[in-house]
Amino acid sequence: MTIKRYEETEIYSKAAEANGFVFTAGIVPSDLARDVKGQTEEVLAEIDRLLALAGTSKSKVVQATIWLSDIRLRDQMNEAYKAWTGGKDTPVRACVEAKLVDPRMLVEISVVALK
Repeated sequence: MTIKRYEETEIYSKAAEANGFVFTAGIVPSDLARDVKGQTEEVLAEIDRLLALAGTSKSKVVQATIWLSDIRLRDQMNEAYKAWTGGKDTPVRACVEAKLVDPRMLVEISVVALK
């Protein structure tokens, strides 16, 4: 089996392709001044970019894992998430509260998609 890595560093790859699947790392926002909806929109745009780089798209996402710094932010995050999915082709999903790397980060998302 061949593994293709995208935007690899010494620590991690932003995405990897193996056995017909594309996996993203946990994607975090860079604009930490935004609210959770804005940070989610930024993260999902980056996921779109990475999926396109690997030759797939959000319509082929089969799993999403979402970490929120405060689970009470879930409704606001879901506003951006529902706009992203369009309410169709929705993947299985886990959404949990977690302490993120920077306290200003409100959301981190990782997905798995079919090629």
